[in-house]
Amino acid sequence: MIANDASDKVLCRCFSSYLDSPALDWFCSLLADSISRFRYLSKLFEEHFARSSIYLHDSDYLNTIKQCQNESLKDYMTRFTKVAMSIPDLHPEVQLHAIKSRLRPEKFQEAIAIVKPKTMAKFCEKAKGQIDIEELRQARKTERPQYKEEDKPRDNKKSFKSSPRYESYTQFNTKCDDIIKEILNSKLIKPPRKAGNYPDSKGADKSKYCTFHQKHGHTTNDCVIAKDLLEQLARQGHLDKYIGGHIQRRTPSTGDYNPAEQHGRDKERMSISHPEQSRGVINCISGGFAGGGATSSARKCSYRAMLSSHWSRSNTEINSF
Repeated sequence: MIANDASDKVLCRCFSSYLDSPALDWFCSLLADSISRFRYLSKLFEEHFARSSIYLHDSDYLNTIKQCQNESLKDYMTRFTKVAMSIPDLHPEVQLHAIKSRLRPEKFQEAIAIVKPKTMAKFCEKAKGQIDIEELRQARKTERPQYKEEDKPRDNKKSFKSSPRYESYTQFNTKCDDIIKEILNSKLIKPPRKAGNYPDSKGADKSKYCTFHQKHGHTTNDCVIAKDLLEQLARQGHLDKYIGGHIQRRTPSTGDYNPAEQHGRDKERMSISHPEQSRGVINCISGGFAGGGATSSARKCSYRAMLSSHWSRSNTEINSF
């Protein structure tokens, strides 16, 4: 309309046909005969809707745009370029300096510092090679086989659970916590490796504490390792004062088995339970005058006489038969 040299009256009357919603409501609220020229109308319009104007950033805003830690170079350049295009009359050198200085400190930033591209075109050429490398790495990650949760190798340390070593355990007259404290202080045993230095596991029960491992999550009475250790010391005679004044009889475990001792015990047990039955009793008198004389020659003569008497008696019995 201005190109066709329209008058102020025509411009003022046609202006409302291009308005809508809040702008049209504002135009209808103007007082009658209050507008004489279109320049005055446009001035009122701009002053009223100045707050709705689009805010344009300047070149200083580019310094606030930096590449994030996990952001790819392609995403960073796309975001940077979108803001740079909205800045009017942006100098190319200012744009190049801003995009180089806000790169994430990595090998690509070091390469740019060495090459020192003079224009945005040179910088984009170097950046394209880095973008191709990043996309290739991402493609390799996606091509790796995805294991299911049940197919993943289990951690042996987490899945391992100690089992009791002994079949029976000694009943102590003192709490296990107090016994563990005393033998640790007396240097009779050494605490576990890194005991108390590593943090408690996530979700560990703070109301339960193991004196031996010096951490929360289980009690000393429930600790299989501590119970086995105390039982071993008790069987070695180091904890007699905690066993109520007498040493209890305990069954040796597999670790304390001695084949020679076991064989001896089995033999003794068999000799007691199954004694050999005798066939008869032979009473002998050896030596002296009852044996035929005090000398060896007299005893030999007596023995020969006894034999001859025995044979003669046997022959008589045969003949009589």
